[in-house]
Amino acid sequence: MNAPGLNISSASSLLEAGGPEGPVKIAVMGAGAVGCYYGGMLARAGHPVALIGRPSHVAAIERDGLRLEAQTFDQRLRVTASSDPSALQGAMLVLFCVKSTDTESAAAQMRPHLAPGAVILTLQNGVDNAERLRTVLPHTILSTVVYVATEMAAPGHVKHHGRGELVIEPSTESEAISRMLIAAGVPTEIFGNVRGALWAKLILNSAYNALSAITQLPYGRLGYAQGVQDVIRDVVAECVAVAEADGVRLPGQLDAAVARIVETMPSQYSSTAQDLARGKASEIDHLNGYVLRRGAAHGISTPVNRVLHTLVKLLETSGAVKRDK
Repeated sequence: MNAPGLNISSASSLLEAGGPEGPVKIAVMGAGAVGCYYGGMLARAGHPVALIGRPSHVAAIERDGLRLEAQTFDQRLRVTASSDPSALQGAMLVLFCVKSTDTESAAAQMRPHLAPGAVILTLQNGVDNAERLRTVLPHTILSTVVYVATEMAAPGHVKHHGRGELVIEPSTESEAISRMLIAAGVPTEIFGNVRGALWAKLILNSAYNALSAITQLPYGRLGYAQGVQDVIRDVVAECVAVAEADGVRLPGQLDAAVARIVETMPSQYSSTAQDLARGKASEIDHLNGYVLRRGAAHGISTPVNRVLHTLVKLLETSGAVKRDK
């Protein structure tokens, strides 16, 4: 799964740079809500962190520091912030957090600035980002599944609504990275069936993201609305059929995981809802749209996913979504 010949040297580079017992320079490519949360947690643990993000966030962070408003603390953290990918230089661990639509273009921007032994974690929605990255970068790239509820409450201000665990595929580097993250307060698991875990997360996203975007409701209100659970069951059934046709071995207790979103992230709006509320293009082509494409490849009909995908695309085009906070 990883680039040939890079695993051992990358692991050695991480350990030589400090590993879990010392500071390691970390860069976040695409420092939005997810990237700022995990970058902030690692900075809070004493690691030098460089955030590469939008100019509005960069200006606020340079002026006031990164404000990380978690459930148990509210702290301003001093980190490096830049809109220039050259800020990646010297980083041994890169958290790759750009939108799935930007995977290849962001990778091309990164390539001239990456250390040869850098390890990249794909903290993104969708199931195929690591494979796409490997077509551009000759580095160790680890598929990572993210379960966190966050939002950018204001420029330079990330707000954490719940959860925060990561699942990383096994590799020579994974153990050291896992210990580093756990020491920073990020629950992290190394899991052999990461493809199944990525698909399970895709199913959660397909079930909730579009509905949250269309209604501009958080998961807690959405989950108890009349008829929504029936729609979610239909979405999940279509996704499971496509995953099985794709040869994916889904982890157990998927139905429980789908139901638990309402309880563990009640105040969270989906990333798709946040994108539409800001007038931005969403990742829906890599969520319900991906299920559509894979279903078509196997001759499996996915009408509920098709309707949700179409409605979100229409809302993107019309720019009609607005949410009062």
